[in-house]
Amino acid sequence: MNRIDENFQELALELKRKSKEEIFNHIKECYFKLPNELRISIEKYLNTYNYWGKLEEQRGEYESLYYRATSLKEHIEDYIWLYQKLTDYRSKNLLYAILNNWYNFDMEKTKDVLEINYDKYWDLDIINPSKEEVIVDLGAYIGDSILSYFTNYGMNNYKKIYAYEITPESIEKLKNNTRYYKNIEIRKKAVLDMPKKVFMKKSLEEQSANTISDIGEEILEGVSLDLDIPDNISLLKMDIEGKESQALIGCQNHIRRETPKLLISVYHNYDDLWKIPRIVDEINPNYQYYLRYFGSTIFPTEIILYAIKKNNI
Repeated sequence: MNRIDENFQELALELKRKSKEEIFNHIKECYFKLPNELRISIEKYLNTYNYWGKLEEQRGEYESLYYRATSLKEHIEDYIWLYQKLTDYRSKNLLYAILNNWYNFDMEKTKDVLEINYDKYWDLDIINPSKEEVIVDLGAYIGDSILSYFTNYGMNNYKKIYAYEITPESIEKLKNNTRYYKNIEIRKKAVLDMPKKVFMKKSLEEQSANTISDIGEEILEGVSLDLDIPDNISLLKMDIEGKESQALIGCQNHIRRETPKLLISVYHNYDDLWKIPRIVDEINPNYQYYLRYFGSTIFPTEIILYAIKKNNI
């Protein structure tokens, strides 16, 4: 056992020993110790994006902190399972740093695990594409991830790219940014667990945070990847504002049959970090897992789960 194992085990044992109420009170105490300006910044961020519950100190509203406590207490066994599944100690240390941030508001350790060597998604030690790559980009936005792929791997390391995006303004920029590249098919569709009509829920802050809802004004076609893409796929990237678990269910035939490389955002709530690898593992146990962190040192976001076919690196 090394220092990373010891740190994680110590935290896990403490979370097991304490009740959910004790964990919640500890998180609140750590929060109150933060500088006032930092607390205001965290509160504004959480309430703006509304993924992680509300936090309004003046009104005594600590829903977000309670959600943290609930995840840490009720799913500690899932986090232990994930820790054991992770392939390298960079990933294990990252998992510890995130949970430690949630529990202790420790921002130094999240700073230590921030990825500084590689661009978001394209870790050169993990992703090794070929000229036959069939890529699916869920949440393609304006094509930033696609262009970054070309920067890192060149323009010849793919066969086809399917780019899914729901925001019309982003789609226009996506078309413009990728107009010189071949075999990129852009689809204005929401990717879910099954085909159905849904509505766009617009973010008040930025278009990249637009998501879907059961009610609204602008109707979207909702699809499952299993039905929408007949071709085999080899790489699937997801950043769809908390709908990743639904999309996984809707492409389980692809995952089971083809074992594509999976690059999935796991930070849009307090449970996807353990839930999404559990879903993937239930669909296809022939994966090995990595975590990388491209977000803020203050509040953990931009956490990417990599699921790669075993012995494929």
